[in-house]
Amino acid sequence: MTKRPNFLFIMTDQQRSDWLGCMGHPVVRTPHIDALAARGTLFRDFHAASPICMPNRASFMTGRMPSQHGLRYNGCTLPVTANTFVDVLAAAGYDTAAFGKSHLQPFTEDDPRHAPDAPDLPPRPVEEAWSTPPAPSAEAPANFPEGGYTPVKTPYFGFQRVEFAARHGAHVGGHYEQWFKATAPDWKALRDPANELPHDYTCPQAYRTPIPEELYPTTWIADRAIDYLQEPYRGAAPFFAYVSFPDPHHPFNPPGRYWDMYDPADFDLSLPFEAHRNPPPPMAWLDEQYRAGGGQFTPQTATRVGARQLQEAMALTAGMITMIDDQVGRLIAALKASGQYDNTVIVFNSDHGDYLGDFGMLLKGSLPFRSITQVPMIWSDPADRSARDFLDLASTIDLAPSILDRAGLTPFRGMQGRSFVPALSGGRHRDEVLIEFNDGPAKLGFASPARVRTLRDKRWRFTIYAGEDWGELYDLQADPDETHNLWDDPDHRAVRGDLSLRLAHLLTRQMDESPRSTRIA
Repeated sequence: MTKRPNFLFIMTDQQRSDWLGCMGHPVVRTPHIDALAARGTLFRDFHAASPICMPNRASFMTGRMPSQHGLRYNGCTLPVTANTFVDVLAAAGYDTAAFGKSHLQPFTEDDPRHAPDAPDLPPRPVEEAWSTPPAPSAEAPANFPEGGYTPVKTPYFGFQRVEFAARHGAHVGGHYEQWFKATAPDWKALRDPANELPHDYTCPQAYRTPIPEELYPTTWIADRAIDYLQEPYRGAAPFFAYVSFPDPHHPFNPPGRYWDMYDPADFDLSLPFEAHRNPPPPMAWLDEQYRAGGGQFTPQTATRVGARQLQEAMALTAGMITMIDDQVGRLIAALKASGQYDNTVIVFNSDHGDYLGDFGMLLKGSLPFRSITQVPMIWSDPADRSARDFLDLASTIDLAPSILDRAGLTPFRGMQGRSFVPALSGGRHRDEVLIEFNDGPAKLGFASPARVRTLRDKRWRFTIYAGEDWGELYDLQADPDETHNLWDDPDHRAVRGDLSLRLAHLLTRQMDESPRSTRIA
């Protein structure tokens, strides 16, 4: 074994922690991911720093909370001046490559409603608090015209090689779209909604794509990573390969045999809306909208739907997960064939979860139930591939310092995460985690954009909503499904007070420790 290990980091998008066979799911089949867990450490209580794509991905890269790294909600941009743990690896001689979804910058066109000269905004002589405007997004569609393969200016947040798969579903953009248009002569027909394959599903965003499995983004991402692993000079330097699948994020459109691999009737709806004894206001608002026939605020916004629609979404999600699992099997086989398996740490993780039926809800939003904050996490280390469960709490911000620790490198100043590597062989890691959520526009009945902070320990989940006179308090030992909000329970006033103080201390520590002072004032 060489002094410094390689890393193969596999990330999925919008996958709950309990939607794996190794985490006890009774229906979804994930034999390759389960085999990875059987040869590594399975984290049983791993949480996103923020249960939404862009902020949590930036937290993964920086080891910092969204309130510090600046990508606070979807649509923001991680500043190009931000250092990442990948920068540290590259500076130490690692070969760094990313394949698939990045989402550190927006991958959609600019919204004209947010332009500085939008007609509904008064003129501002100075637009923002910071004098440096965000750099143009390298992930935006305009950067990937048809008829070419646009190179990304590197390093890109530390990555020396980048191949983007931007957006979700069957109509993914970036380098994948350029490849797809150059590879499939009938690409226009394959992408034309008029050619959707017949089906009888009615769940939101169910789409039966005619794109074959071998041309679908999940396969392309695995293919590109496999080509990288099998390059003849691989092994000359240690590598960090980031393989990021846009699925099982909605729309619900698994291709080919994965579409009807699962029967919706096989999925249990054990947590209907009625299971919650006193729903918090956003949850009650969703139910009111559902009963009144209202739709979603945007296609990305949490929604309340009927039982059959939930089961359909679950079956299609399971199909997407099993397709990813098949690609994980291919990736690990390629790693073994390259001769690098015995010196490669393999990590499997997701950026956030999905309500996916809990309390009748789909997708994600401001209510930080464990279905969206708790994510899969497996660490398979060649130093010891024996199976073990990790029961302590851990956070997305812990990934960057843990990877650097395992590589024998020192994190930069300002990282807020802590390495869990010392705790893998025993000892304590975290007693509590902080989870942040910020909305862009106001949604789910809020009068202004939601600002949500959660303290989570092994016993309690405590959540405050800025400016609201209500909050959430759940006893996770007595009520693991979070069905009874104890916020107003007089018997829990002391607990609420203690958790309020603990959260205040956590928030007080959210000062940026970088840059360090270089002189006495």
